[in-house]
Amino acid sequence: MNFTRIVTHPGGAHMDEFLACAVLLARHPVTIERREPTPEDLENHATAVVDVGHEHHAAKGNFDHHQFPKDHPPVCSLSLVLQHLDVYEDARKFCDWLETTERFDTRGPVETARWLGVERATLPKLHSPVDVTLLRRFAKSAVVSPGEPLWEIMRWIGEDLLHYVAEVRARLGFLAQHGKILAIPAGGETVSIFFLPRVEPLGTEPSSGIDRFLKTHPQGGDVAGLIYPDRRGAGYGLSRHKDHPGLDFTQIQSEPDVHFAHVRGFVAKTSATDPVRLAALVSASWIGAPRDSD
Repeated sequence: MNFTRIVTHPGGAHMDEFLACAVLLARHPVTIERREPTPEDLENHATAVVDVGHEHHAAKGNFDHHQFPKDHPPVCSLSLVLQHLDVYEDARKFCDWLETTERFDTRGPVETARWLGVERATLPKLHSPVDVTLLRRFAKSAVVSPGEPLWEIMRWIGEDLLHYVAEVRARLGFLAQHGKILAIPAGGETVSIFFLPRVEPLGTEPSSGIDRFLKTHPQGGDVAGLIYPDRRGAGYGLSRHKDHPGLDFTQIQSEPDVHFAHVRGFVAKTSATDPVRLAALVSASWIGAPRDSD
């Protein structure tokens, strides 16, 4: 399917159709027209109709959710576009904001605040002036054309969103292939540590994605710390996982191969590369998990 234009509703703009159009622009860099669709638009497979038209028919390029019954799962036009591009399931897993956006657009602020477990008055405190300006400028535009600042920004947003989802998926595959969970003896206990060896290509941030990977790993909940390649040197970084209180890396700050240990004890850097030595440093950093008081 090759869209030659995108049509979305005029008037007030919301994050839903703004992001849906942005994602479409990443694949189809065409003009956006903010107007009511005609019957011809809805039948024209080359026109993407977003958040208007009362029809969800991806094969025809129609992505509206307003005709769904009130008890329908909270999906918005952005959801439908992501489904069409076959990235929705990954986006739901990797974009923590997506479900909130879906609920806000389909359930409103009161129910969304209740679902989030916050007061309704908290939501405006989270507004960004960046969002406000982009939506305001989008609402004032009858046509958004290639080359215009708003159009270019929207395409950047769509490209970055799709790139992020693809990058996280690839990163999780990399971690599953190369990472391992080690059982390291420490002070009469056994500590679970996630170890990522130095493998090329390393990437600009070797520790990225580890927390998300461990969320779905069957042993991820037991992991207390991480060992991963140092992006600034040939050695490794050592850190707590989810700020686990059993590790204090100030315990190894005087070791000759440890060149940095944060004063709060949550991270350290070492020139050591031998897995046996790395395990020994973690073992020496273990102060014991706190016991539940009676």
